[in-house]
Amino acid sequence: MTLEATGIRVLPLWMLVAFVVTFVATRVVTRMIREGRGPFRDTSVGGVHLHHEVYGIFLILLAGTAQFTWQPGPPWDTVLAVLFGIGAALTLDEFALWLHLDDVYWGPEGRRSVDAVLVAAVLGLLLVLGADPFDDDPGSPAWAVAVSVVVGLAIAVLAILKGRPVLGLTGVLFWPLAVVGALRLARPGSPWARRFYRAGSRRARRAERRFPPGRRTRWDRVVDLFAVVPARDPGAAPRSTP
Repeated sequence: MTLEATGIRVLPLWMLVAFVVTFVATRVVTRMIREGRGPFRDTSVGGVHLHHEVYGIFLILLAGTAQFTWQPGPPWDTVLAVLFGIGAALTLDEFALWLHLDDVYWGPEGRRSVDAVLVAAVLGLLLVLGADPFDDDPGSPAWAVAVSVVVGLAIAVLAILKGRPVLGLTGVLFWPLAVVGALRLARPGSPWARRFYRAGSRRARRAERRFPPGRRTRWDRVVDLFAVVPARDPGAAPRSTP
């Protein structure tokens, strides 16, 4: 029995495997550089530190352009899927740098990079398993498909507004997850709570009890596996920034 026969999408699977392996390898290498161990060093061009997201962006552009232009069959479609997965991992691993335009890789803001990578991995897994918001009964009229997609996106946006970005984003591909996020209590400080939870109201107090300041979630503990800042070797040269 082939993987396709089980409902698993082979090309997204290759892309996901390349994405996860590259992310883990990148974190290991950057940690070793931070600690001053191993043969790896930061790369610079003309005195400017070259972040690995630069390589990732070029790989994404290369793979996307080749796919859209030539649409090759096997085995080159697999090669492009792997290249895209590698590029996406290198790029998203420095997602926090996109937001802050600063080298915050090992800073508190750098945790957003791990958030982005983990969310992308979950979305990739859903794609591998066949999740598709546009996949409907072939006999359904176009308007019915459009309505279902719009409703699903609206529920996903509601979950995000309630401070449930992971459930909202993954719910785009698998709507029950978005429904869970949309029905649950909004987190304090989320756009929904600021708009609809009046200060001192019963819902505001419930949200504050449910999410007290400094409370760590299971998601935080997963992020810690990759984002805890290692100690820098005192003898290591300071890292240059672009």
